Amino acid sequence: MMNAAIGGNLTREMKVFLTASLVNATGSALMWPLISMFVFDELGRSMADAGLALLVQSIGGIGGQLAGGALYHRLGVRRLVVGSLALHAAGLLLLPMFSRDWTAFIALLAFTGWCNAMASPAIQSFIGFRFPERRAEMFNVVYVASNIGVAVGTALSGFLAEISYSLSFYGNGVTSAAFALFFWLYLRKIDASALAAAMPRKGGGAKEVGVRALLAHTRIYLLMALAGLLLNAGNSVWNAGVSPFLISEGMAKSAYGMLWTLNGVLIFVGQPLVGWLRRALVTSYNGQMTASALLYAAGFVCFLVLPNYPGMVLAMILATFGEMLIAPAVPSFLSERGGGHAPFYLGVTGGVGAAGRVVGPYAMGSLYDAGGLPPVAWVAVAAAAGAAALYYAHARWNREAAASGAAASARSGGVSS
Repeated sequence: MMNAAIGGNLTREMKVFLTASLVNATGSALMWPLISMFVFDELGRSMADAGLALLVQSIGGIGGQLAGGALYHRLGVRRLVVGSLALHAAGLLLLPMFSRDWTAFIALLAFTGWCNAMASPAIQSFIGFRFPERRAEMFNVVYVASNIGVAVGTALSGFLAEISYSLSFYGNGVTSAAFALFFWLYLRKIDASALAAAMPRKGGGAKEVGVRALLAHTRIYLLMALAGLLLNAGNSVWNAGVSPFLISEGMAKSAYGMLWTLNGVLIFVGQPLVGWLRRALVTSYNGQMTASALLYAAGFVCFLVLPNYPGMVLAMILATFGEMLIAPAVPSFLSERGGGHAPFYLGVTGGVGAAGRVVGPYAMGSLYDAGGLPPVAWVAVAAAAGAAALYYAHARWNREAAASGAAASARSGGVSS
């Protein structure tokens, strides 16, 4: 059934990755919806403190993304992925024990955010190097499986919270430890030559390249990273605009949950249509990124034109298709163009993009307090449109650079790639 939904024949190894990603995402989703509730309800602290907890965890995630990309070649995929996931699991298992000490609780949230995010660029890099012929398909497989896990975990989290909040933390810790064990066993079974292929030299040669030199190669990552920041900030409209709007209109809280149920269902059943879009209309990674931002912008326009629940549903449909287009495109592009330095660029792009999830909720929450949904929606539309412009500029910049390189190769008697 999964094969049909994704639109391809999965190898046994790809199915193993799919299952592991699903289990890990299920565990992660057991906790993240409940942090605010846990801080407010169980610890008896203010919603401002709950927001601070999420902010600290998000900042830790940004640092982890950057560190994970920079340490891929220094530590190796086995030590980096298994080590960061094991530390993440340990931090989660300690959270309930230190929940009554606010300083320790906040520090552990930052630590778990850091460790979990540190594994992300390493796993993406490994997938890109391990499956070079099917990397886009593989990124999509992991994305779909992770979203199914999020849907399952979010549904389970409410039942676990009724029994004990601590069960959610322990459940996440156990699944994170299981994910670390999976990678440890999986990487042990890979032969040395295959593992070496997943750990290419940084620049394809003997010369080491410093961080400053890598950052100076802005054409690969800069505009894409800034576009991701804008898109993540614009997406805050769901939490800081749609959620309070539905409550103020007297709708049931379950109506908001149904929007995210729709998101999860579409990600699964909509794969054949998205696959057709990639084959027929937006065949390049750059085209997929630009089209994704435009779909997000069209969805956010619905909040202005149709400020009611049917409008929210239509917005979620458009935004979900935008999400499905971009999710595998960014890591595929960076894996292809970044070469041996792909882990670094994946970390930088992910870290800059994550900053949008830090500043977006606060900025849009303040706008909602001042003027309701309209100003929040306008900012979301502007952010998505700005992201589309940056993705388009990124595509042109890379296309012109490729053309210049081909011309220079031809003049020197070489063969253009």
